[in-house]
Amino acid sequence: MRIYISVDTEGITGLVDSEDVQPGGRDYERGRLMMAEDVNAAVRGAVAAGATEITVNDVHGPMRNILPESLHPAARLIRGKPKQMLMLEGLTPEHDAVICVGYHSRAGALGVLSHSFMGHEIEDMWLDCRPVGEIGLAHATAGVIGVPVAVLTSDDCACTEMTEWDASVTTVAVKYARDRFAADLRPADEALAEIEKTVAASLSAVPKASEHASAWWHCPSVLRRPSRWWRVDPRGRACRQFASSAA
Repeated sequence: MRIYISVDTEGITGLVDSEDVQPGGRDYERGRLMMAEDVNAAVRGAVAAGATEITVNDVHGPMRNILPESLHPAARLIRGKPKQMLMLEGLTPEHDAVICVGYHSRAGALGVLSHSFMGHEIEDMWLDCRPVGEIGLAHATAGVIGVPVAVLTSDDCACTEMTEWDASVTTVAVKYARDRFAADLRPADEALAEIEKTVAASLSAVPKASEHASAWWHCPSVLRRPSRWWRVDPRGRACRQFASSAA
């Protein structure tokens, strides 16, 4: 079984502020270690379920957050940028399932460190006439490639966002949002154990991927720059951008 893990930082256990997740922040070094802890819990769960190949893609900011030596030895790491497929770089139809670790709510929604790709520049995005963030786009793109999303870990708001897109995806809430920069945290050991247990159980019965012929999405900018339309290649090997006039 081949498992693909896409890991962001805003939804990681214990993290609530930009100082936790941005290079140079006062607590960034601790934050990147917590990021590795959540990922390693997912890797242990995948190994317990029988995974023989595990790919981890570091997708936050510079995409060099996870220290290679801190990653579980059963996993391979995709690190750095640019990446043509961004949050799903390296995902192929040969993978059996996607696990999204540390994801976050879309721009404008309640959730810890909620945004869509950029801090303030993107107000909203739409997919199939519905507001969408990184969670919905990753889910749709994985569906185009033919790989189901099995598990998502984050705060409770992002977990609800995932469930609204696809109720078959199992979610793990590692914290409960009080505001954009505040949360009620689960004890770290408890959250990590829940991630490991949930991944192991979910991979024993992986759901079928959602069927998409292609995925198109629209992203307006608050900077009066041209809006962007993106199309994901059904083979998962290209991501194309088309510019239109600014609104």
